[in-house]
Amino acid sequence: MIKFLLNHKLREEEKLSPNMTVLNYLRTKANKTGSKEGCGSGNCGTCTVVLAELANGQLRYRTVNACLVFVSTLHGKQLITVEGLKEQEGSLHPVQQALVDFHGSQCGFCTPGIIMSMFALRKNAPQPSRQDVIAALAGNLCRCTGYRPILDAALSLGALAPFKDHFDEQMLATIDTLNSIRNEPGSLQLDNLSAFIPTSTDELAKLLLMYPPATIVAGGTDLALEVTQLHNEIETLIDISHVTDMKKVSETDEHIIIGANVPLSDCYNILSQYYPDFGEMLDRFASLQIRNQGTLGGNIANASPIGDTPPLLLALGAHITLRRGNESRTRPIEQTFLSYKKTAILPSEFIVKISIPKPANHNKFFRAYKISKRLGDDISTVCGGFNIGIENGMVTSARIAFGGMADIPKRARHCEKSLVGNSWSLETINNAMAALDSDFVPISDLRASAAYRRQTAANMLYRFFIEQQNPQTETRVTTYG
Repeated sequence: MIKFLLNHKLREEEKLSPNMTVLNYLRTKANKTGSKEGCGSGNCGTCTVVLAELANGQLRYRTVNACLVFVSTLHGKQLITVEGLKEQEGSLHPVQQALVDFHGSQCGFCTPGIIMSMFALRKNAPQPSRQDVIAALAGNLCRCTGYRPILDAALSLGALAPFKDHFDEQMLATIDTLNSIRNEPGSLQLDNLSAFIPTSTDELAKLLLMYPPATIVAGGTDLALEVTQLHNEIETLIDISHVTDMKKVSETDEHIIIGANVPLSDCYNILSQYYPDFGEMLDRFASLQIRNQGTLGGNIANASPIGDTPPLLLALGAHITLRRGNESRTRPIEQTFLSYKKTAILPSEFIVKISIPKPANHNKFFRAYKISKRLGDDISTVCGGFNIGIENGMVTSARIAFGGMADIPKRARHCEKSLVGNSWSLETINNAMAALDSDFVPISDLRASAAYRRQTAANMLYRFFIEQQNPQTETRVTTYG
């Protein structure tokens, strides 16, 4: 059984398919049809809803794509839908009224998702900046009326006098309810389909030993496509969204340590502090709805050749810690990827945490570049991570990795070798760019040709050289945003 609040009403569900998405639950079981299905793959934001969950005793509001979230994730949380926003006397919520006042309601199909993104923004940033608004709405792509009226409506929320909606008025009751059910065991069973919801790594380790073929789901932002797009059934799911001891971010003198279950949006602060380019990459990683659900561990375990974080982690020399039963082992991330979508993670084994070395000295320079069809909310065509040491005009170390250039995220070892020990000069860079042809044989597909990928990867290294030699020269389109 799972227990959660649907707006303010406690729901207890037992006979649900673990493969059911929150969107299908709302539309077919709860008769909440305000949330619409657009793309069904987390790209358009039409189905955006808000999940409120406890964090340090307080409620944290996060937008998610309902089409990618399995119902097991709802256990112990509050699901807020567009129907639940209206005030008790039936008047519009101030967020809804703002969209009406600024003529941003467009055709109406995508409006509920936009409203939910604005609602979460108002909860998290009572006086949002323009950049806050752009980030919050970046995952809501359909804008029949154009961008300006919607942006203006969202910006107007900061000018409103402080107000309390019924979610504020019932906050203490909501916290009490969630506290009472958050640690209760949860599960779902329907016919031959099962879902288990452990709350600790010990429980997770035991379940995986009992069910070796089980599929782990954290955010489900990629896994859910197996169900929604390919129409496959996942017989046994282990939902780790409640494994809180894998949701911790910490640091030592030498390492940043990120739990495998930490959502990508929670990785931003610490990674951007030490590696600003990593933070900028996370800003462009899909949309806020995806970053609120997807995890760093999931992005690694998914083993996509075009995942955004693995090339950066490879360039930084990150390690992952794996656990199977009571045994743990730590290995370099570059030993994780074997072939297309295949990893060295053993049956019943799972990623516990990722350790990323901190910058060791001021003579190492880290850069990350992503080429995609649009700036945000898009998959990489080519993604590159560069970590190069330069002292006294000589290249002392180099770790360079790419996504989109092979069937796995992969280091460019010939390129690295042509750099190390040579002068930091245009001649060395040209030789290293040519050496990339010995590292990769990219393919042509709908996203790009092989020739384009080769040229783009080489140009990234040249761009690194230009930026390092001329730090005052702006080369990034985001600088002019």
